[in-house]
Amino acid sequence: MAPDPLPAEALYRRTDLAGLDFRSTADLDDVETLVGQDRALDAVRFAARMRSRGYNLFVMGAKGSGKHAAVRNYLNERAAALPSPDDWVYVNDFEDAHRPRCLRLPPGQGPGFARRLEGLVKDLRDTVPGLFEAEDYRLKREAIEKRFAERSEARFKEVAEEATKRDLALVRTQQGLVVAPVEDGKPMPPEKFQALPAERRSVLQAAIEEVQGHLRAALHTAPILERERQAAVRALDREEAGALVDLEMAEARDGLELPAEAAAWLQLLRDDLVDNVSAFVRPAEGDENGGVPAASGPPEARFRRWAVNVLVSNDATRGAPVISEDHPTLGRLIGRIEHRAQMGAMLTDFTLIRPGALHVANGGYLLLDAQKLLTNAHAWDALKRALYAERVVIEGPAESAATALMVSIQPCPIPLAVKVVLFGDQRVQAALSAMDPDFTDLFKVAADFDDVMDRDAAHDLLYARLVATIQRRSALRPFDRGAVERVIEHCSRLVSDARKLTARVGVIADVMREADYVGRDRRHRVIRAEDVEDALEAQRYRSDRVERRMREQILRETVRIATDGEAVGQVNGLAVLQAGQLAFGRPTRISARVRVGRGRVIDIEREVELGGPLHSKGMLILQGYLAGTFAPDVPVALQASVVFEQSYGGVDGDSASSTELYALLSALSQLPIRQGIAVTGSVDQMGMVQAIGGVNEKVEGFFEICNARGLSGGQGVMIPRANVEHLMLKPEVIEACRRGAFRIWPIDSVDDGIEVLTGVPAGERGPDGRYPEGSVNRLVEDRLLGFAEARRKYLGDGDEA
Repeated sequence: MAPDPLPAEALYRRTDLAGLDFRSTADLDDVETLVGQDRALDAVRFAARMRSRGYNLFVMGAKGSGKHAAVRNYLNERAAALPSPDDWVYVNDFEDAHRPRCLRLPPGQGPGFARRLEGLVKDLRDTVPGLFEAEDYRLKREAIEKRFAERSEARFKEVAEEATKRDLALVRTQQGLVVAPVEDGKPMPPEKFQALPAERRSVLQAAIEEVQGHLRAALHTAPILERERQAAVRALDREEAGALVDLEMAEARDGLELPAEAAAWLQLLRDDLVDNVSAFVRPAEGDENGGVPAASGPPEARFRRWAVNVLVSNDATRGAPVISEDHPTLGRLIGRIEHRAQMGAMLTDFTLIRPGALHVANGGYLLLDAQKLLTNAHAWDALKRALYAERVVIEGPAESAATALMVSIQPCPIPLAVKVVLFGDQRVQAALSAMDPDFTDLFKVAADFDDVMDRDAAHDLLYARLVATIQRRSALRPFDRGAVERVIEHCSRLVSDARKLTARVGVIADVMREADYVGRDRRHRVIRAEDVEDALEAQRYRSDRVERRMREQILRETVRIATDGEAVGQVNGLAVLQAGQLAFGRPTRISARVRVGRGRVIDIEREVELGGPLHSKGMLILQGYLAGTFAPDVPVALQASVVFEQSYGGVDGDSASSTELYALLSALSQLPIRQGIAVTGSVDQMGMVQAIGGVNEKVEGFFEICNARGLSGGQGVMIPRANVEHLMLKPEVIEACRRGAFRIWPIDSVDDGIEVLTGVPAGERGPDGRYPEGSVNRLVEDRLLGFAEARRKYLGDGDEA
């Protein structure tokens, strides 16, 4: 027997919160965590507490599921109980300025350490000039100058005395000192020297050469003496500055408890300050090879070598950091080295090192979007290197292409201890798992946030509290009990399941905000059910232009859809179309024609490459049902064609396979089908009708057409029985079904469906192996046997027959 239509009560599951003690959401407490996400939150807790390497977290879930807020809230709570990580600073390596050192300092001490050293340098800039202008220093300096001047004069005096003994003299000319013979205390003119007897000239020439040798020796010792003089002056400067630097250093270190490495570097700083104390009074004498810059640069450049670059500083009272990086480029992830343009070259130093998200999150948690991370060049590989090596190396992607006009540095790596949380979806997770073996090794934990939760009495109060939580956090007006019930019912409609609710907090919040907007315009102090209903209707109205245009085409019969009468080989199928955020049902006419052939059912959609693989699969299943159900002992001699009429786009999915089968059965049996009934549902090879998606939109799409033309009482929709629990239909559909003006039939099998469509029993095989006379199946089988006989007669008794 054909199934009875569903009662109106089965078409919509209402929510009744009368048993809960509240009048509005103002009477309900907030929920502390996401409702219905216990499994995912357990995974988050496990990953956050697991200390072994590789137990980083990949969080999956639909957009708007609240996963970001839930994970961040838990990590904030967890991080607050953890110790604050140490500060990290970069300082100059006085032995190799191209490899800056990194120093670890207790949490919160980095900025203070930098300020103290900045004050130290400032104090030295103020006090050192006065030190070298003091009378005591001037006298010591003059003594050194005098001592070396006397040594130089004594050396030349010895040469002059040697010259005098040999009747020679040192004469200063434009070419320097020369040795010349003298006469009457004056240098002898050259012509007179040439007029001397040869023996006398020979004696004088030998004496000249000997004295010139002494002169050359004296001249050669002059640079040595100058270097010794400069060394003595520097030694004096170091001696004089050492006490002052030690005093300033002691003041800068007062009260600081520094790690051994930082204390050792301070000693190196002290020595470098003493060695380069001249920079505070004579900057032009700076050393170009790693020493103090010359005065031609920026005024502060010569003091930059003693600065401290605070890379990361953590508040000692706030626990571990929880950092989100919304744009994870390579530089923003692992840090970068900036450059200054100076005289056509790009220069840098340790003060231009900038931290990345890994530095800032070190010792805590780093939250990243997987899709954004993968679309930024080199970022994913850099993250993997850092996690494997457990240290952060600041490097750029183009270091190998650096030109001679760019000066770079190699900062020392920072040890890394961070828990990384990636947010993505199943598609990204599956792709990474399949294509990168490192992913499963580094991200061993997955937190999969569900997009639905059970709708039962146990969750009613929790869901009502969730609505209250969203209302307060979004600063909305309170929702009364009726409004909360309507929100819950809509959340069930969103997932097309009367036994489930959406867990997407963002979607729920959007509905509530729009209801608050409607209630505010009406000056309602508390949002009511009608406010929610009108907000939903307005939401649909804003985006249903395409749906209305398609419905208009059907009502004007530009697109032919019959909603009354009967026709052979023609059935109204149902499809769901998506236009932006709106999904709506659209009826489509499916027709079938049959004749004698070679056992082929032609899917016209597939032949013209408009049918997708799932649709083609449904057609092959349909052929399997026909071959196994009718005349199984006789070769199939059927040629049929099936098509979606007036369909100009692609067709996919198997939800119309039962509809196509009904059209074929009608064409074979020559029994007309009631055009006021639309059909949806897939079919298996045994003839059982299976569940499909979008059942609410499909039913409502056909109802809108019938209602616009006028309900006759013979119209309705056949759906798979498995879809009954998914029904959450509009009030106007329910009311029409309650009056009997529209019907919805739950179908288990093809036999049930064809009986509803034709009014003729499908029939079951009797003991004689045949279907009852006049039944649909008997008519179909007889037609197929007739096709086989006709084919046999046409081909004759040959081998092919």
